[in-house]
Amino acid sequence: MSRSCCINPSILSADFVNLEAELARISNADAAHVDVMDNHFVPNLTIGLPVVERLQKVSPVPLDAHLMIAEVDRWAPQFADAGLDSVTFHVEASAAPIKLARELRARGSKAGMALRPATPVEPYLDMLPELDMLLIMTVEPGFGGQAFLDVTLPKIRRARAAIDGSGVNVAIQVDGGVTEETIIRAAEAGANIFVAGSSVYGKPSPADAIESLRANAQLAFAG
Repeated sequence: MSRSCCINPSILSADFVNLEAELARISNADAAHVDVMDNHFVPNLTIGLPVVERLQKVSPVPLDAHLMIAEVDRWAPQFADAGLDSVTFHVEASAAPIKLARELRARGSKAGMALRPATPVEPYLDMLPELDMLLIMTVEPGFGGQAFLDVTLPKIRRARAAIDGSGVNVAIQVDGGVTEETIIRAAEAGANIFVAGSSVYGKPSPADAIESLRANAQLAFAG
């Protein structure tokens, strides 16, 4: 495969006391993954738009926002207005996903759409031209540190086959339980953007952890 690999560490596993310093520790990443949770769509509460706006101003890498929020049609465009590189919404929370994807792109952001582990990809394949990225959750959204769900691998494979068959340029991101071992399986299945939290920030050197993950994914692509 000639696919390129992106490592997007999740700051959900970072030290929230000093996120600017924590972002500096992953300056070799392709982007920083920012989990926004509202305690409605998922049973957890993290950060909101004002904090993300400040992070955008100080981050050495692009920001990749993952909105796990109930009123995503209302709020997602405001994250795009903040200048984020990529904004991802959950299709389960959106009343008009095509309209929302187009609005994100119109405001200068890449449009990503996320699916929970049990949400099938097939009903949304016709939407691929409206997207820049498809996020296939490999754990139930809401909390970091969960184990990778291998049951999602066939869905990743089907999504990759559909994307390659359609000729559209849509990345496949996986989020949840990504480690040096599971990244190989996810990459072999067809993912090319990998969100890793504790397996980056839980290591003595997050920068070294990023390079190790990247090397494993590239080996999987080469194989």
